[in-house]
Amino acid sequence: MSDGQDLTTGRCYVCKRTFTFDPKQVETVLIDPETRLPPGFSVLGTLRPAGPEAVGRSADEPICPECVDRTRRLWETHNPPPPRWESWPPAGD
Repeated sequence: MSDGQDLTTGRCYVCKRTFTFDPKQVETVLIDPETRLPPGFSVLGTLRPAGPEAVGRSADEPICPECVDRTRRLWETHNPPPPRWESWPPAGD
């Protein structure tokens, strides 16, 4: 690699596709290897306090750029910006 980048190959935690990435710049999520969930999440999807043991044994898992882009689009779809009005209250006659 002539440009000096340290590229590695790994699996995306979300879609399980293999992709090449720079470990210093890839998006990651902290995952507990015992539960395969982020620390502080239950299997029902609810939040709970993350114990120090769970955080200590957790490791960063890479997320591919396609999944990051898909997540951002989904977020924008379900969280539109608030409506804007020229003036409030609206100008009448």
